Amino acid sequence: MSPTILIVDDEPVALKSLSDILRLEGYTVESAQNGQKAIEYIRNRYVDLMIVDLRMPGIDGLEVVRIANEISVDTEVILLTAFGTTESAVQALRLRIHDYLLKPASPAQILASVRMGLSRREDKLRAREGYTADTPPDERVATVKLKDGTVIDLSRRSITYDKKETHLTPAEGRLLRIFIENVGRVFSHRELVLLVQGYETAQHEAPEILRPLVSRLRQKIDKIPSLKGSVISVRGKGYVFEYKMEDV
Repeated sequence: MSPTILIVDDEPVALKSLSDILRLEGYTVESAQNGQKAIEYIRNRYVDLMIVDLRMPGIDGLEVVRIANEISVDTEVILLTAFGTTESAVQALRLRIHDYLLKPASPAQILASVRMGLSRREDKLRAREGYTADTPPDERVATVKLKDGTVIDLSRRSITYDKKETHLTPAEGRLLRIFIENVGRVFSHRELVLLVQGYETAQHEAPEILRPLVSRLRQKIDKIPSLKGSVISVRGKGYVFEYKMEDV
C-alpha cells in the first residue's frame, strides 16, 4: 500500500497542484481545506505524512501540527509558508516538524522532502520495535481470537466483531498490542508513554499525555462486549489489561 499524504491548505490552486504532483509519484493523497477538517481527518484515519500551510483562517498550521503531535505521533509534517519568519521557524522546530519550506517550493523540493520524511518515519518505527515487546518480532502475537468470535488483527490494527470491523490508529494499535502481550501486568503512565510514543516524559506529565489515547482506545473496544472494561485504571500507578484470550 502506498503511503498516505494529507495536504492541508486553504488555497484551492495550491491544494490541487500539490495533490497532482504527489499522485503522479504514486502516493495516496487526501486533502483538507482548513485546519479543522485536517484535525477531524487525522483523528479517524491514518496518515503517514502531512503537508500543512502555515497561515490559514481559523485553526492555523502550527496549531494543526501541535494537535497532530498529540493524536498521530508517527505522522511526519512538512510546513509550507509564503510568510516565513524566524519566529515561526523556531516555533515549528519546537513542534518537531520534519521540514519547513518557503512557497513557492519547486516540485523537486517537495518530492525530496516527502521522501526524506517518509524515510525518517520508517526509521523511527523500526527503532521503536525494540521498545514494544521483549519477544523477537517473529514470535510476537499477530492475531488474537476471543471466545465470542471477536478477532483482533494487530498487524492490520483492526478488530472484527459481529461482521463489523473497527480500525485503530497506529498509536491505539501499539497500545493494544502492549496490553495483549502483557495481560495482567500493571504499566505506569511513564512506561506506556515510552512504549507507545517513543520518548521519555516527566512523571507528572505522563498521565495527561496518555489519558486521551487510552480514552479513544476504550471508546472503540468498549463497543465490543467481550472487551468492555478490559482496560483498567490502577489508581496512582497506571493501567492494566485484564482478559483471558486464546491466540490463533
